[in-house]
Amino acid sequence: MKVGIIIGSVRQGRVSDKMAAWVAAAAQKHEELEVELLDLKDYQLPFFDEAISPQFNPDRKPEGEVKRWLDALARQDAYIVVTPEYNRTISGVLKNALDFVAFEMAKKPVGIATHGSSNGAQAVAHLRGIVPGLLAVTTPSFIGLPYMVAQSFNDDGTYGAGDDSQHAQQLDGFIGEVVWYAEALAAARK
Repeated sequence: MKVGIIIGSVRQGRVSDKMAAWVAAAAQKHEELEVELLDLKDYQLPFFDEAISPQFNPDRKPEGEVKRWLDALARQDAYIVVTPEYNRTISGVLKNALDFVAFEMAKKPVGIATHGSSNGAQAVAHLRGIVPGLLAVTTPSFIGLPYMVAQSFNDDGTYGAGDDSQHAQQLDGFIGEVVWYAEALAAARK
């Protein structure tokens, strides 16, 4: 089963890439998972400016970076979006990337991992409103870390400040839930 971990920030000094490495390391402990990091920094997506919504454009033929992004999404069975909370919502670059989606994520689960003030809860709330528009399903639980905790990650995703057992235990349960939903939705899609 393939799970794409989307890194939803491209800014200098970001923390999302470190948190994504932490999530990826935990996901790789599940033998049934094949993990792929989908870093928005690696996709030079233009601002979304298509004349017709992707789901309603039967003549749509994405090219270049947009096609590469959509192909990367299409080959996944599940997703975990790692995003900061910027100005009480998700990052603009993440919203822009999701606006290109037509049916690539349809009927697949999306787990949400956030960091920021209030553990990124407002970013979670907004993603829970956006994901159904992609025809995807968010998992009930999420991982939300306070700003100062997220700042403690090392570049490789290890936790650099004290005991991380509580968050690691929550993360393992969260990944188990993403796997459960991926299996259930895959069976329902057949």
